[in-house]
Amino acid sequence: MRVVLILGTNLGNRLDNLKRAEELIRKFVGRILRRSPVFETPPFGVEKQPPFLNYGLLVETHHPPFELLRLVKWIEKRVGRYRTFRWGPRVIDVDIVKYGDVKISVEELQIPHPGLKDREFFRKICSYLDISVK
Repeated sequence: MRVVLILGTNLGNRLDNLKRAEELIRKFVGRILRRSPVFETPPFGVEKQPPFLNYGLLVETHHPPFELLRLVKWIEKRVGRYRTFRWGPRVIDVDIVKYGDVKISVEELQIPHPGLKDREFFRKICSYLDISVK
């Protein structure tokens, strides 16, 4: 299945955080088919925090959606994520934005991701990955 993951970070060595997360995605999630450039973006929701680096990956995976969610949460922890508060700063964030044409809407997982489609950087990432998310 082809999935789109969006990675973001605004704490520590941001480029290293992204690199470490991508290495774990390649090793445990699946083959990376495409990657967008990295975009520096202003924080959303809580504005008094450092800017984010964000980019997207198109990945071929065999993991079903909830197993993929478990894996990306594990990857976040391995890279150093710890819980702060909603829209707060983070070492790494990995969002499952698209999982083929599957739609899921439960508390722990919403696909397509509901909060990104109206953000400018996300539209750019979709363009680079040659995908659309509705």
